[in-house]
Order: sequence, then structure tokens, then C-alpha cells
Amino acid sequence: MSNKDKNKQKAAAAKARAKSLTPDERKAIAKKAAEARWNKDISQAAYSGTLTIGDMTFPCSVLDDGTRILTQSDFMEGMGMYYSGKIASNRSASGIAAQLPHFLAFKNLKPFVDRHLSDLHHVVVRYRTEGGNLAHGIKAEIIPKICDVWIDADEENTNLGVRQKRIAKKARLIMRALAHVGIISLVDEATGYQRERASNALSEILEAFIAKELQAWVKTFPDEYYEELFRLRGLTYPTDTVKRPQHFGHLTNDIVYKRLAPGVLEELRNSTPKYPSGARKHKFFQKLTGDIGHPKLREHLASVVTVMKLSSSYQDFKGKLDKVHPKYDETLSLPLDLNFPEKNDSGEGL
Repeated sequence: MSNKDKNKQKAAAAKARAKSLTPDERKAIAKKAAEARWNKDISQAAYSGTLTIGDMTFPCSVLDDGTRILTQSDFMEGMGMYYSGKIASNRSASGIAAQLPHFLAFKNLKPFVDRHLSDLHHVVVRYRTEGGNLAHGIKAEIIPKICDVWIDADEENTNLGVRQKRIAKKARLIMRALAHVGIISLVDEATGYQRERASNALSEILEAFIAKELQAWVKTFPDEYYEELFRLRGLTYPTDTVKRPQHFGHLTNDIVYKRLAPGVLEELRNSTPKYPSGARKHKFFQKLTGDIGHPKLREHLASVVTVMKLSSSYQDFKGKLDKVHPKYDETLSLPLDLNFPEKNDSGEGL
């Protein structure tokens, strides 16, 4: 049989097979063929693993062309990133680049996206997993640039929302961790020690560093403390912001730090530097030791909240607090008309 006859026979068999398929089956075959043509040049993962940074886990891969990739959806989840459907449907009108991923497509981030990512054609790339499935990822070398977007937006007083500020905090933590591990990796490479170290050595160093850094971020003052303080001062407790009135800092010094241990407040004031604006660079509780200071603080706060709940007014609360937790280095107030600093505090408002 000639090649011409063989080709005719194959064509006839293909037509007969096509007629035997349902419309859905033909559609599925055509779709698969189109995807194969469209995605034929997409790189595939040759190695895969999981990068752990604190409580965040990022599945990652090295592609067959050497590109290092973090899975986009897992990166977003780990960082607490999100995007607005409204932004996604109006991207051309907002002037945001079409190739920019949704989690960066916010107007208050645009100046910083332009600053750090304008030289990139694509932030998100498509690739195939080791199993052959299509996936979207972010090149590892772009992660620091994305972190810089959030850090600069936060530090330059951009009007970031509460959720965005949490992302900026995680971005700052990642950058510090990468710098810490990066110098260790460079020294190991320069000395040849990289051939001797365990395969997970850098990961363990990173994990230990993050664990230490996260201790300063542990939520120390419970929401109940502020809810009760607002109530006792006759104020409405806000649910849309974590900001507290500035005067609450003075109240907390009196309620907590003056009663925690002798000389604690004075030492914290001396050891906690200020910005030029006068604001402290760190919260006082971040300077307390993990083995004694923090447990003592939590114990004190639990007792304070209980006294708050048993009080009908701020003055009532202060009277009970003075009995249960008197201030160190001070005597109890006597019912005399003396000029105490808090004498004129009505117990209401700021």
C-alpha cells in the first residue's frame, strides 16, 4: 500500500472516530490540543519543596530552565494578601498595568509598584508542576521587590488599611530574615563550607531567627483590656481600627507598668528610644524578658481585666485597682485634698 493510500485510510478512520464522539468529547479533545499548542514552551518543575518562614509556608520549585518559583496562591495566602473584584474588573480604567497581579493592584500601592516593579514585564509566570499541571508562580528574586512595595508604602505614611499594614509587617520580617540568612550563605560559599553543611541548615537558621523576631509581635494586651477601658471612660469601642487614643498610653502606664515591679516604667522609658515625632520606636512590652517579664505582664493584665469587669466607672475601677495592685514606690492615696496629678481626672473621656 502506498503512502497516499495509507494517509487516506488514516483520514477516513479519523472521520469515523470523530462521528462516534459526543459534542462534549470533541470539545474536550480540541481544548486539550489547543492547550498543548499554546503551552508547549512552558517550563516544568524539576525540583519541588516547601519554604517555611515563621508560620508561613510557601511551596516552591526550581524549573527545568533554572528559574526559582514560589506558587502564587500560596504566597498570597501566607502573606495575608487579597484583591478586590472591583479592582480586577476596572484595571484598564484605573491606569494599572495589565500584567500586574491582583494582589498589588491597589491605588495606594501604585507609586511603589512603579518604583520597584516597573522594569518587569511580568510578575507572575506560568509553569508546569512536576505532575504536569499548569500553575502560576512568582519568581523568587521578585519576592524582595514585592516586599519593598509594602514596606515603602507603610514607611512613607501611605494610607494603608489594617489588613495592608499586617502585610507590610510580614514583608518587613521576610526582608530581615533573608538578609540574616543571606550573609551566612555568602560566607559559606566563600569558604566552601556549603559543601559540608546539612541540606536544611539554612532553613533551620531562618526558622530560629524568625521565631525570635516573632516574639516581639505576639499579641500581649487582650482586646478585653481595651474594650473595658473604653467602657469605663464612657467611650465607644471602635471595631474598624486598631489605633487607640494617645492618652490611653498614659492610662496604661498608670494601670500596668507602674504596678508591675519597682522601677519598671522608668527603665522602659530610658531604654526605649523615640522617633523625632516623639513616638516610641517600640512598645514597652517588647522590651520585657520572655522568661519573667512577659509572664508577669500577662498575669497582671488578666487580673486588671477582672477588676475592670467588676467596676461600674473609671473612678470605681481605680479605687479597686489601688487596693489589689498598688503602685510601687507610692503610698495609697488618702481622702485628703492634696494636689495629686490625677486628682482632676473625672474618669470620663480622654
